[in-house]
Amino acid sequence: MQITAIEPRRKGLSALYIDGEFAMKLDTETLLAQRFDVGREIDDEALHECIRASDAKRCKDKALWLIGYRDHSRRELVDKLRRDYPEEVCEKAVDRLEELGLIDDSRFARRYTADLIHLKRLSERGVRQKLREKGIDRDLIDEIMNEFVIDEDDQIRAIIEKKYARSLSDEKGRRRCANALARLGFSYAGIKSVMAEYTEIEEY
Repeated sequence: MQITAIEPRRKGLSALYIDGEFAMKLDTETLLAQRFDVGREIDDEALHECIRASDAKRCKDKALWLIGYRDHSRRELVDKLRRDYPEEVCEKAVDRLEELGLIDDSRFARRYTADLIHLKRLSERGVRQKLREKGIDRDLIDEIMNEFVIDEDDQIRAIIEKKYARSLSDEKGRRRCANALARLGFSYAGIKSVMAEYTEIEEY
């Protein structure tokens, strides 16, 4: 097989033409590093090695972009990268970021937990569910939850006062509020108790 053309494309890619036909788009820096020049004869092994190297670089670059945008858990990052790259490549890229201290599930989970409690006003059950969705280990979740004190009545009050205080005068509004709080992980007993502070009607 002979490389017959290499044409620059967007986002640091180049179109590779083999034997006069378009073959694929690969990372431009990788093509240069692998000495893929026009006129060079290559075999399947050399081509596949270049593809692997291109995927590895593009995957690492995307991982860096993602964590530059916001913090991620390990599993969350791998899952996003797998949309575009082989799983093995993704795992290696994320392994390297962990070695460099750029991702850390313990650090991420603690920051995320603080946001869920103080900004989202979730219940303990709601926080645990969100952490599991991010792929955080159960033992680490238990450890972190022991570090935070959640007053669920205060959480419910904060949510009601921010979003629902004006809608508690009718049954439809009360039910909508109760259902929303339940989705955040609060118990119906806790919801009913706090809502009673805002209305004389106990059933909703």
